[in-house]
Amino acid sequence: MPNGGCGSRLEYVDLTDLSGLPRLPDDLAEAVRRFATHLDAQRGHSVHTRRAYVADVTDLLRYARRHGRESLRALDLATLRGWLAAQSERGLARSTLARRGASARAFLRWAVSAGLVDEDVSARLASPKVPRTLPTVLGVGDAARLLDVAREAAHTTEGHARPGALRAWVAAELLYGAGVRVGELVSVDVGQVDRAERLVRVLGKGGKERVVPFGIPAARAVDEWLGEGRPELATAASRDAFLVGERGGRWGQRQVREAVHRLAALAGVQDIAPHALRHSAATHLLQGGSDLRSVQEVLGHASLATTQRYTHVDADRLRAVYAQAFPRA
Repeated sequence: MPNGGCGSRLEYVDLTDLSGLPRLPDDLAEAVRRFATHLDAQRGHSVHTRRAYVADVTDLLRYARRHGRESLRALDLATLRGWLAAQSERGLARSTLARRGASARAFLRWAVSAGLVDEDVSARLASPKVPRTLPTVLGVGDAARLLDVAREAAHTTEGHARPGALRAWVAAELLYGAGVRVGELVSVDVGQVDRAERLVRVLGKGGKERVVPFGIPAARAVDEWLGEGRPELATAASRDAFLVGERGGRWGQRQVREAVHRLAALAGVQDIAPHALRHSAATHLLQGGSDLRSVQEVLGHASLATTQRYTHVDADRLRAVYAQAFPRA
């Protein structure tokens, strides 16, 4: 596998471009741009989260101006609470409200450090608790069925390869077989896939790189895709992209989601998003006897607590391990 790291270019987006957001007075717009620059240097959040923070702060400042708070120093706790309450009345999900509260707190903490306000009035801002939902998971049989259908769809009855269907097959195999996130998958370059060692190098959340193994079925899909599928679709625009679209550009997350939905329908299994294949991989690893730390490394979770969500599906195995290993069981 090449030694070069995953390029940060895949994570870059110009957060300081506010052209797609509602206009603000120049002084407030400049504050938002400076906050965006600050976020761009903080790689602990995904691009999507950082972009959402910028949009949330813009919305907060517009709300504050409508309620007589023309400057950052005029922001107070009542305004913040009113902003969140107004969105709650509009029916926004608790998860969205929680993120918007986090956006406000991040912005005001930064504003204090930047000398734009004297006090962080968001320190006493409470956000709604987001209920912890259990991830959608396919059973082992259903996962196998979906992947078998993907493999069958990738070939004609005469055994010839269908490039577009080969791409869907290899994407599904790696989402499940390597447990990668869809954003990680579409960012992979050809040189990041080690076919001999069956490893793929991905750039995860926070710009953290990890190397993940994949199995023999996924390796077969990778070989066929690189040997017969990608050469049919690749153009000069493809550059090093592993997954390429019909016009040769890098395949996007939306296209992967559409492909997974189609495969689920073809297989007659529960309709799922790509992330459910990752959830399924984690669950099946635990069912097969993997320890939480190993699964955490494969998935690239920053916290073991995130990985522990998957133990709910395997309580019987955990009870058996407890009964066998614990002296007071």
